[in-house]
Amino acid sequence: MTEQYLNNASGRRSSSSLNSSSSSNSYQENTTEDDHMIAQVLAEEENLRNDGKLGKMLSHLDSIPHTPRTISQIPDIDDATLDHERLASRLASYGLAELRMEGDGNCQFRALSDQLFRKPDYHKHVRKQVIKQLKEYRKLYEGYVPMKYKGYIKKMKKSGEWGDHVTLQAAADRFGAKICLVTSFRDTCYIEILPKNVQQPPSREMWLSFWSEIHYNSLYSSGDVPVRVPKKKKFWLF
Repeated sequence: MTEQYLNNASGRRSSSSLNSSSSSNSYQENTTEDDHMIAQVLAEEENLRNDGKLGKMLSHLDSIPHTPRTISQIPDIDDATLDHERLASRLASYGLAELRMEGDGNCQFRALSDQLFRKPDYHKHVRKQVIKQLKEYRKLYEGYVPMKYKGYIKKMKKSGEWGDHVTLQAAADRFGAKICLVTSFRDTCYIEILPKNVQQPPSREMWLSFWSEIHYNSLYSSGDVPVRVPKKKKFWLF
């Protein structure tokens, strides 16, 4: 399984580079209004069912202050393998299990989509909302981006571009949610990302596992991980 993760990790950057020529028009076309409408409905329904089960179960965890940041360095293979083993052990001790996301560069947005809508497939909608947040509230985020802000936005629009801690903060702000990360880091096992631009407490929690700077998965309590039915392949008769 670790080898599969590492293969996915190496492929995500290549996926990002292959998509570097995509235009903003193709991005908008891929995110349809139907997806937006369905996602809104699912969000409303899911919010009613959000009972904060994991938050209650893990209320003893101490978090550290979160500072939005972009990805600076990807760990080497040996360090990443050790980090993954540490994360797996940590999740088991907390009674947590992962719903694994595809390693296609969209894993952060897939995991957020799963936590919001119980469906990773709405990752395009989540990315689009995060981009809107970054555009509309530029002053909240540009100080954390070590490059031209418009260039950062243009890069983050592309499907397959890795999300970072800036996009996590923007997602927390956009959806009014507390994002809870259980990490593989040696000295930082738990990070809470709270929305900054809302007056009321977060209306929901989103729980993700975070493996180094490599991969995000969606978290559930052990035994509650939903079973995903694989999509049926279409067979054409000629």
